[in-house]
Amino acid sequence: MDDDLSAAVTEVVRGLVDRGAVAADPAPAAVRLERLSGGASRQTWFVHLDGSGAPLVLQVARPGALASSLPFRTEATLVRAADAGGVPVAAVLGAEGLDGAGPLDGRPWMLSRFVAGETIARKILRDEPFAEARRRLVADCGRALAAIHAVDVGRVPGLRASDPVAESAAILAAIDEPHPVLERALRWLDAHRPDRDVPPAVVHGDFRLGNLIVDGDGLAAVIDWELAHLGDPAEDLGWLCVKAWRFGGPGEVAGLGAAADLLDAYVAAGGVPIDGEVLRWWTVAGTLRWGAICMVQSHTHLSGANRSVELAAIGRRVCEVELDLLELLGVATPDTVRAAAAAAAPAEPDDADLHARPTARELLAAVGEWVAGPVTDGADGRVRYHARVVERVLAMVERELALGPGQRQRHAARLARLGVGDEAALARAIRAGDLDGSARAAELDAALLATTVDRLLVANPSYLQLDEERAR
Repeated sequence: MDDDLSAAVTEVVRGLVDRGAVAADPAPAAVRLERLSGGASRQTWFVHLDGSGAPLVLQVARPGALASSLPFRTEATLVRAADAGGVPVAAVLGAEGLDGAGPLDGRPWMLSRFVAGETIARKILRDEPFAEARRRLVADCGRALAAIHAVDVGRVPGLRASDPVAESAAILAAIDEPHPVLERALRWLDAHRPDRDVPPAVVHGDFRLGNLIVDGDGLAAVIDWELAHLGDPAEDLGWLCVKAWRFGGPGEVAGLGAAADLLDAYVAAGGVPIDGEVLRWWTVAGTLRWGAICMVQSHTHLSGANRSVELAAIGRRVCEVELDLLELLGVATPDTVRAAAAAAAPAEPDDADLHARPTARELLAAVGEWVAGPVTDGADGRVRYHARVVERVLAMVERELALGPGQRQRHAARLARLGVGDEAALARAIRAGDLDGSARAAELDAALLATTVDRLLVANPSYLQLDEERAR
């Protein structure tokens, strides 16, 4: 298959050389493909040309992949329009459906120029070579977003309007897994939707660290346009402020800086003014969307469509999203989180009477030590990454064995006080507005926070500590 693809790419590159879109003299007799990472729907390759410097970047649809993102021809048209409008991009050289180009090995594709820089968020946020970039990046993002939202929608036929809140609600309805905090956030969003009379604009749809190439001077390119659609431009700014995309950094915007600075740069570059409450609404909407995405990824594993320990573990990240939402809605504060954590029961000792030692927790600890040692030390990069995921999962299960019995008792008592029998009933009651009264609402919020803190004490207790440190 790769040999067939290489031959097809060689022909495409020769055609681009003939048209002057790619500089190569002479035109390559063959190209060399270097496989990179890719998502669920796309594969990514470096295309190396003999005698040239930087490679080209090729994306090809995975065989049998569902059409869950923009067709390459639409994405390529959009990137070209954004390029013409001053957005820093990886320039598109060709794509299936453009300039008469057909598929590669029977699959859609897009070929772009290589842009030097870094996309890994933790390196951008911490490494010394990006110190100057960190000072500039919030303003760079504001300017880039203003240019994206100024793209003439008439130049990009095929973009559809999208309501991410409705899409998140549809996911919650489709997945049989109650999450009362997400229902609480959805109800808040419905009640507080901004009254904004702005024409639909091009929205990138996934503008965040990871989809930005950053060099030593700042933003070098905006990439991964496959979720672009028409909508309120404030959506992109709210998504950039979602806490998950801070990657441990303290700033409101991608861990880097203040939301006010982002808004100022955005308006100075021609963006439509966005007030703080509108930004907050879209940050809540984006946070809810990330929670829904975590559920979808987890259920990809649970359904058997793609068995993966990484996808399975992502399901336990929903409680991080729930705490973020409760913070945004004013329910969770450093003091209330601290009080809820203090009220949690201490770890209970193992009952070794029946099975004797080692107990279940001690066995999990032994396996975790083996994974953290011999498995991780002798593995390549990808296996090492998954070994770390397994190590975290084992620790999570160990904490659940210790804390779970007491947590279940407290949770049952909270549900009883609210007059419901289980999480599903609570989610339905929130959706129906049955707990909207002022007294019941306060009791509901206290119960939601206590349950979320309990879940985080099992899934990721450091998330609670990190929030406390940020508040100091």
